[in-house]
Amino acid sequence: MSKQRILTGITTSGTPHLGNYVGAIRPAVEASKNSDVESFYFLADYHALIKCNDPDAVHRSTLEIAASWIALGLDTDKAVFYRQSDIPQIPELMWLLNCMAAKGLMNRAHAYKAAVQDNETAGEDADFGVTMGLFSYPVLMAADILMFNAHQIPVGRDQIQHVEMARDIAQRFNHHYGEHFALPQALVDDDVPLLQGLDGRKMSKSYGNTIPLFLTEKQLKKHINKIKTNLLEPGEPKDADSSSVFQIWQAFATPEQIAEMREEFAKGIAWGEAKKQLFELVNAELAPARERYEALLNAPDEIEAILQVGAEKARAISQPFMDEVRRAVGIRPLA
Repeated sequence: MSKQRILTGITTSGTPHLGNYVGAIRPAVEASKNSDVESFYFLADYHALIKCNDPDAVHRSTLEIAASWIALGLDTDKAVFYRQSDIPQIPELMWLLNCMAAKGLMNRAHAYKAAVQDNETAGEDADFGVTMGLFSYPVLMAADILMFNAHQIPVGRDQIQHVEMARDIAQRFNHHYGEHFALPQALVDDDVPLLQGLDGRKMSKSYGNTIPLFLTEKQLKKHINKIKTNLLEPGEPKDADSSSVFQIWQAFATPEQIAEMREEFAKGIAWGEAKKQLFELVNAELAPARERYEALLNAPDEIEAILQVGAEKARAISQPFMDEVRRAVGIRPLA
């Protein structure tokens, strides 16, 4: 029996932050050490073009995110680690899947619905500013997943819909052309937290509330000190469950440390002290990789070489599979 395949991607549209680390990079690095599964990790640079029109920013983000994965210990010998744009079969497959994807299904995509709602609230035409990239984003994600017949897709709860759409499109294709695609499943680990940002909302580049992953110690301390808190004085009991400081603490601490900090909150720990301890905890986990990360940023040729090896591994799967899918839809030699 063939191994289960797991696939994860990160969009190259900004500097990686603590939320990316806790939600995707750290669990992926752990999973990459498991020889019982085949792991695929990719830099989603085509996806980045939907959100970011700054070529230098996309290029820089690709470098920073690749350096982050490698510095944090992704086993690129065991895993297939590649850049999406190095696999030309992915956009080709996307077109074939577009021809199977129902427009009604795309109309229900969260990102598109949110854009329409924002436009209507602002009194604009429903589709004002909506590109086909944004509209068909779920089909590109389906192509990412189905190209490698990935079985499990680790995602946050806000991304489950995309995996379900990929599954829906795959079923429709299989019904028309025979069984070619495995049906993917979203893998949601409830132990992986969705980090809050500096303002208490979900940590996200689009909110501008992130804590970048590899800040210097001084900058990291400064960012942690900016986390929004209430006006409760030292000695006044504080609610751990509504605190961003405690929530980030939970993502980095052991169960014993979590219990101790919860007690400190009940006793009324000063916000300054809580943030000081949070800085020390986060810094202790990231410091060993920080030096390696800085070295990699200054050696882009080393990262490029690793990505090219990964691209060759990925194309060894995608090229023959794409030949099979093309033949299935009737695109094949006449002779």
